[in-house]
Order: sequence, then C-alpha cells, then structure tokens
Amino acid sequence: MSLRTWLSWLRAQPEAPVDKNQEEINASYRHWRLHIMLGLYAGYAVYYFTRRSFNSILPAMLDDLGWERAAGGAILSMFYIVYGVSRFVSGMMSDFANPRYFMGLGLIATGVINILFGFSSSLLAFTALWTLNAFFQGWGWPPCAKLMTAWYSRNERGFWWAICNTSHNVGGALIPLLAGALAMAYGWRYGMIVPGVIGIAVGLLLCVRLRDRPASMGLPTVGAWRRDELELEQERNSAKLPMWQVLRRYVFGNRFIWLLAASYLFVYVVRIGINDWGNKFLQEQHGYALLKANSAIFWLEVGGFIGTIVAGWGSDRFFRGNRVPMNIIFTLGILLSVLLLWTLRVDHYLLIAGSFFFIGFFIFGPQMLIGMAAAEAAHKESAGAATGFVGVFGYLGAALSGYPLAKVTDAWGWDGFFLALSVTTMLSAVLLLPLLGQRKRVKLADERI
Repeated sequence: MSLRTWLSWLRAQPEAPVDKNQEEINASYRHWRLHIMLGLYAGYAVYYFTRRSFNSILPAMLDDLGWERAAGGAILSMFYIVYGVSRFVSGMMSDFANPRYFMGLGLIATGVINILFGFSSSLLAFTALWTLNAFFQGWGWPPCAKLMTAWYSRNERGFWWAICNTSHNVGGALIPLLAGALAMAYGWRYGMIVPGVIGIAVGLLLCVRLRDRPASMGLPTVGAWRRDELELEQERNSAKLPMWQVLRRYVFGNRFIWLLAASYLFVYVVRIGINDWGNKFLQEQHGYALLKANSAIFWLEVGGFIGTIVAGWGSDRFFRGNRVPMNIIFTLGILLSVLLLWTLRVDHYLLIAGSFFFIGFFIFGPQMLIGMAAAEAAHKESAGAATGFVGVFGYLGAALSGYPLAKVTDAWGWDGFFLALSVTTMLSAVLLLPLLGQRKRVKLADERI
C-alpha cells in the first residue's frame, strides 16, 4: 500500500447523496448517534488515562528520584504549552480529517509514549517523552467537537456536549486511583505502563467503531433532520470557503472568540492548578498519604461530572442556548469554593473531599461551556479550529499552573497558591461581562475585531 493511499484514510470522507427514505434516515441517525457518543466517551476518558497518569504518580516519582517540586513543574509546563499549540493545530487538521482514525491513532501514540515513560529514568527523557505526548494528546478533543457539532443540533447540543464532556471527569477520577494504587503496590513506573496499554487497546477500538459526518454516510445534515432553526441558520451562514479564509474571518477576526479565549486562560490556571497540585497540598498541609490524597482528587472529578451536566442543561433550559450567563454564575461558584478550601483549617476528610467536590462542580462548567460557545460562534466547518484556538489560551493558563505556580508556592507557601487562584478566577469572570449583551445568535461576520 502506497503512502498516498494510506494518508487518504486520514482525510475526511466526501459527501454522499441522500438515498434513504425517512424511516431509514431516522434509524441510521438513532443508531450512529448512540454509537458515536459511546465511542467518543470511552475514547476521551482513556485519553485522560494517558494524560494524567504522570500527575497521579508525580509525588511518588519525585520522592523516588529525590527531585524538587520545580522539576515536576517544569515537565508539566512544557506539556501544557505544547498541548495548547497542538489543540489548535490538531483542530485545523481534524476539520479536514476522518475523526475515526485521527482520534484513534492519537490515542495509540499516547499509549506507546506512556509505556516508554515507565521505562525511562532521566529528566531529559521524561521531558522529551511528555512533550511528545502533549502533541498527540491534542488529537483527542477536536474530533469530539467536530462530531458533536455534526451529529447533534443547536437546541440539544448543550446537554449532549455536557454528557460527552464528562468523559474526562470519569477518566480524571479513575486514573488517580488506578495509578496511585499501582504506584504504591508495584512502584510508580507501573502507574505509567498500565494506562499506556489501556490506551493502545481503546485506540484500536476507536479506529473500528467511529464514523465521519452524517453527510459522508448519505444522510441529511442534523439541522435538516431535527428541523432546528438555529442550526439551519448556522449551516446557511457557513459557506464553503478555503481553510485560511475561514480561520481569518470566523476565528481570528471574531471578537466573541477572543474574549472567550482570554477567559479560558484564567479558568485553566485554576482547574489545572487544583488538579496538578491538589494531592501535593494535601500531603504537605494535611499529612495525607498519596492514595488518600488522590482519593480526595477523585471527588473533584465527581463534582465536575455533575456540574458539567447541570451547566449544559441549564444553558439550554434557562438561557435558550446562550452560554455566557451560566458561565458567569459558575465562575462565581469557583471563587467561593476555592476560598472554602483555602480557609478550611480542619483535617476532616469529608469536609476536604466536599471542598474538592464543589470546586469540580463549578470549574468544569466554564471549562465545557466556553469551548462549546466558541464552536457555536464559528463557521460550521471550523468547530475543531475554534475550540482548538481557545484551547491554546486554556493551556497557556495550564502552563502558568506548572513551573510559575510552583515557584509562587515555594516563595509564599500555600497561601500564595490560593491567592493566585482567587485572583485568576475573578479575572475570568470580568472578561465574560462584555459578552452578556450578546445575542445568542452570534452574527459571525459582524463579530470581527
């Protein structure tokens, strides 16, 4: 098989004429919407296995190798910078790629890298491998955004996008327990190797089970199938254009997306700061063992699971698809929850776990809604690029939660850590305020800078 033929597999499938009657169309939509959702859910949950394995074994690895906290922070910062760039580049690639292979091959690659990480020992090797992992991790979410935009229409997407988004809460909740237990029983290296094996297996499954857009399967668009006027309006406004013109006009020139991206940066400082350093905080401040600390982080993800669904459903139900008001409400909830964990001076496990639950509940709402709002504000064929663009800013914020936040904590202790998170939360809310007056039907061409 030639390289040209092999690469053709990665390209998006061409549109096929609609040759089915209404009953067959309904049956096909019901079947594939379920199977695609299950595939995306399982796939992205396991992407989190191969992404957060390192975070889950980090305290054990630092203790075993005798390294300082800043060494782990440097690896994390490199990961988030490269991952943010990869989210955008991969978003552009995924808009013109077949998501079944794009997402599946990316997950297989991250699994292989996790296994190699488990057999490495030098800081240079760790940094190089985790930077490469960051690149392939960027192949995970853009296909999800593309398929969710293609198979679910505007007036239902908030709920279903929220359901899909909870996949990383499931992955993020399970991997600290799995990797932490493996690290304590067999050593931290097994906490990397086992998630890698799981990633390879699920990646192969994605290559078999996922499909491309409805149009590639001889089906009408989801807007036409559901008779969703908002969806049909976006489809009418999304004329076929060259990729660069789409990016310049509907992403780079879209004021709405720039404000969302800036807010996303500060949301991610808090989200990743709590995720990456929460177990270290509990070890140092409350004397928890690694597995007990990771079990508290588990409740962050449980809260995120519930909060994500509430945020998506609420933005559909109470604000008719306008994502901004719910974003601001949840951002204020983040601030109150962070202040609660900061000022909690008792070592009662249930109170601490409850604090993490509420942080997760409120923080994953904006994390999901901002990305969805960006996809809905862009060209119909650039959902991956739009979510990737705001993702760049999100993971610049994540990079700030690595080495810079570690240095803040080294200099001013955990009070400095929580003060930094409180300030960034307030900045995130302030940046969303100008968008409150925007109509839910974003006029794409008029939202240019």
